[in-house]
Amino acid sequence: MRSVGVEEELLLVDADNGEPRALATAVLASASREADGQDEVFEAELHRQQLEFATSPRTDMGELAAEIDRCRAEAARHADGLGATVAALGTSPLPVSPTIGFGERYRWLADNFGLTTHEQLTCGCHVHVSVASDEEGVAVLDRIRPWLAVLLAMSSNSPFWQGQDSKYSSYRSRVWGRWPSAGPVEVFGSADRYHERIRAMIDTGALLDEGMIYFDARLSHSYPTVEIRVADVCLDSSTTVLLATLVRALVETAARQWQAGQPPARHGVELLRLASWRAARSGLEDQLVHPLTMRPAPAEAVLHALFDHVRDALEDSGDTDSARELLATLLKTGSGARVQRELLARTGDLSAMVTASARRTHG
Repeated sequence: MRSVGVEEELLLVDADNGEPRALATAVLASASREADGQDEVFEAELHRQQLEFATSPRTDMGELAAEIDRCRAEAARHADGLGATVAALGTSPLPVSPTIGFGERYRWLADNFGLTTHEQLTCGCHVHVSVASDEEGVAVLDRIRPWLAVLLAMSSNSPFWQGQDSKYSSYRSRVWGRWPSAGPVEVFGSADRYHERIRAMIDTGALLDEGMIYFDARLSHSYPTVEIRVADVCLDSSTTVLLATLVRALVETAARQWQAGQPPARHGVELLRLASWRAARSGLEDQLVHPLTMRPAPAEAVLHALFDHVRDALEDSGDTDSARELLATLLKTGSGARVQRELLARTGDLSAMVTASARRTHG
């Protein structure tokens, strides 16, 4: 069975008023002291108002869920000593002037990309799924392309930007798309062509290194995995588990299609970009672009189409019932974007909405 690992980026906010706080260094120091030489799960990110953690590779989704909850709770505990907490929000609902992190890499990004770098206080969720080889990994990337926008809609959790309602469900994805290497890509066809294209992109001099390949899905440059990077960080950890479950099944389904000689869909990047825009705009509250027809369809119908597409893989991994239950809960509750707007309507105040989201993040 394929292993799955999850990386989540969390927003560090004041525990009382929800304002982002540049405390990553202090939180990491607290976590490091407690780890005392053992594997550390927390890492710094581009801005000091955010914190990232990475789970271990897991084959059991129950174990993955428990680890995500534990990491979120630990992050909140370390922040608590500094008068802060963590919130699983794709963007800061409150106005913020982000603080670039320390290190030569971050300085290079700020010098070369200017305002684009400074405005990238965004929190995403990356799902890693193991593959047997680069060739299998690229075959998977070629075949999951039409479904990535559906994953974005599922995870949409960033409706607010600098104190305003953006009118999007995932404004994070619109901000992230400003990077020149971000977004959907064409079919590669082979691992050789994938690596050739990566080298050509780096040789332009516009990118620092392979770590700046910000495709919606890519081969990991650190692990033997495909890395699906399209999602917002999810407000509820149960949505993260659903995302990871469906991503693993999507990867397994694509690998089986490749092994059976089934070619990938040839949807052009221009169509995939439109599907991604629609997912970012609508989330689960309106229509999406159906991956099979490239025509509008209700979001619920598109999510059920994804479930049907990966059903055999879910059955084989024993995840069908749990995935069906989590999907039903998501459709009933709505995306994180919908929950944020409902919290704002209930509290009447963005600060109260952020602190309520923080409590929901880790408990």
